[in-house]
Amino acid sequence: MPDWRSYDGVAETYERVHAPRLAEPARDLVRAAGIRPGDRVLDAGTGTGVAAAEAAAGTGDPASVIGVDPSLGMLAVARRVRPQVRVVAAAAIDLPFRDGAFDAVIGNFVLAHFTKYGTALHDLVRVLRPGGRVAFTAWADGRDELTATWLELAWSVVPRPVLEAALDDAIPWRDRFRRPEAIAEALSDAGLRRIRIDRRTYRFRYALDEYVEGLGTWATGRFVRSMLGEAGWTSFLARAREIFGERFADPLLDVRDVLIAVGVKP
Repeated sequence: MPDWRSYDGVAETYERVHAPRLAEPARDLVRAAGIRPGDRVLDAGTGTGVAAAEAAAGTGDPASVIGVDPSLGMLAVARRVRPQVRVVAAAAIDLPFRDGAFDAVIGNFVLAHFTKYGTALHDLVRVLRPGGRVAFTAWADGRDELTATWLELAWSVVPRPVLEAALDDAIPWRDRFRRPEAIAEALSDAGLRRIRIDRRTYRFRYALDEYVEGLGTWATGRFVRSMLGEAGWTSFLARAREIFGERFADPLLDVRDVLIAVGVKP
């Protein structure tokens, strides 16, 4: 059985549904990191290359940007959709780059996924030159009506304690890194200084069917799908479309708060 934690099986849907929305915070991430022409940039957890492409626009040279991700499925989509961006299969531990190879390291919504975030940050800082910048985005919003409805549906087919344990496995720091002080502490412990964290609000519009389909790409959806099997998942999605259609107008407006954190290597 495929590992439900992997994005391999949902990469195409992720690119079609989420990538156009995540490009906006990615652009703000690149600006916050101060990326400019001539910089060498590493995009950690690049996925389908959204933030890497924004960084390449900032440097003016796609060859100066490398995206890394452990998901071969996501990287395959990145190579097809954004062929100008170089991508490498790697996790943010034991990175295959020399010390001080980059002027900036960015990560778009990846920090909470690092199992050992201290170790991952140490290696990301290692490949950064002195004076280089590290920048991350992180979700910071609380539970809203859209999220509450989705969790209500998920808990109706998977017991809440089972689902919570699965999410702790896939995104171990999802709650911790919603708090700016926790991110600041992690970056400081990694040796970064001049840490700055800003909060921004984004408004993403989705057609109802598109939104429900996109829910299957997130960790909750991937786990529920693995528990139900394909026939059960198809039935579950049909029910989800019905419930969301009853409760929300089409198109849906998803309002999300995001933290953008930047630190500098001394």
